[in-house]
Amino acid sequence: MIVNEKVGDVMATDNQKALKRKETLKAISEMCLLDDNLMTLVFDRNIEATELLLNIILQRSDLKVLEVVGQREYKNPMSGGRSITIDIYAVDGNDKVYDVEVQRAPEGADPHRARFHSSMVDTKMLKAGQEFKEIHDSYVIFITASDVMGAGHSLYHVNRIVEETGTHFGDGSHIIYVNGSYKDDNDPVGRLMHDFRCLSSVDMFYPALAKQVKYFKETEGGQEIMGQLFEDLVVKWGEVRAKEIVEERALEEKKASARRMIARGKLTLEEIAEDSDLPIEVVRDLAGLQLA
Repeated sequence: MIVNEKVGDVMATDNQKALKRKETLKAISEMCLLDDNLMTLVFDRNIEATELLLNIILQRSDLKVLEVVGQREYKNPMSGGRSITIDIYAVDGNDKVYDVEVQRAPEGADPHRARFHSSMVDTKMLKAGQEFKEIHDSYVIFITASDVMGAGHSLYHVNRIVEETGTHFGDGSHIIYVNGSYKDDNDPVGRLMHDFRCLSSVDMFYPALAKQVKYFKETEGGQEIMGQLFEDLVVKWGEVRAKEIVEERALEEKKASARRMIARGKLTLEEIAEDSDLPIEVVRDLAGLQLA
């Protein structure tokens, strides 16, 4: 009886593993380069693919990449400040820096996000004692699944301009949006975006991209790497959610404390905000709810 139970447990475990692998392979088959996890793996340390990408987007043929790293983290030096993780970080032969991001959701390409990414990249460019004019050009490139600008162009270039003269400010900061839904097989950008949307390597135009997509999606070794990535993400998401729950509970406790102080009516809203460690706007909203 005990032996049969153990055999049953082993069979159940094997079935669970088989089901998990089937689900993982299905998830991998549905991924394309517009998914940042696959895109990061394909371009990480891949000079050839990154040169292809940047030359097409910048409409050049001579750009040489010296370094490319996937998932590079930029720590905010300010206590409690928001940090970022760059999908693709690259440096060319002229020390120009490139931050390439893929975004499926339009809100992920908010102009304020582009501004923040640009500022974070700039903070790493100068060492103590260097002149401001020594800062290198930087490019923040958002490849978006949809046409977030809505004008039907393949590329949108954002540069600072002096309004009174119409001339470029020339600070070396550049932001480019690439329309991932753009379709034109006679245009290099159109072919590139076609490849970013492809689910299979055999349908892709550019061999430098196809061979890496084939490895990660269609070979056992690549699929194992992708599967481990999924497992790591599940753990990470669990940790992030647990932290969010703790923060949400702490916020509710602060609000509850503020409501009690409001009800007593002995303190000003400013004093309540300070005592409860809440923004004054939140306390005012709570006071309005309390009165209602």
